[in-house]
Amino acid sequence: MEVYLIRHGIAAERGTYVNDDERPLTEEGEKKTRQVAKRLRTLGLKLDPILTSPLVRARQTAEILLNVGFGPTLQVVSFLSPNGDIEDWLDWLANWQRSPNSALTLVGHEPDLSSWAEILVWGSVQGAFTLKKGGVIGLQLPESGKPIGNSSLFWLTPPRLLLD
Repeated sequence: MEVYLIRHGIAAERGTYVNDDERPLTEEGEKKTRQVAKRLRTLGLKLDPILTSPLVRARQTAEILLNVGFGPTLQVVSFLSPNGDIEDWLDWLANWQRSPNSALTLVGHEPDLSSWAEILVWGSVQGAFTLKKGGVIGLQLPESGKPIGNSSLFWLTPPRLLLD
């Protein structure tokens, strides 16, 4: 099964909102995220469901993906919040009623997404991956068994390679 980890787009500067959870995408962030989403669609990616952190900037990113037809459903989940627990996602994944050849999108934050990717590939955080805002990591999870340390990286790209 393929899993795509997508970091939210460019957001307002830290400290500009009393509650950091409410920081939205900037106008540039919305524009670039839309361009990345459209480019991903031209590559033939169609994923269901799109899971997103509840923070505004991640939800906005996920909604852009949804609006360009990247996937038909969107689900807000707490485990994609900053410092979310990969074990909570693995529990969700074990209970997910997926169809054959289904793929999954996770929209969240750094350093969590890069750390999760490293845990899935190597079994521990190595500090080797960096996911830029609007960037994408693609992983192939094993068909059976636990994905930690048994997944394969097939894609790590910054947004600049997906922009027009």
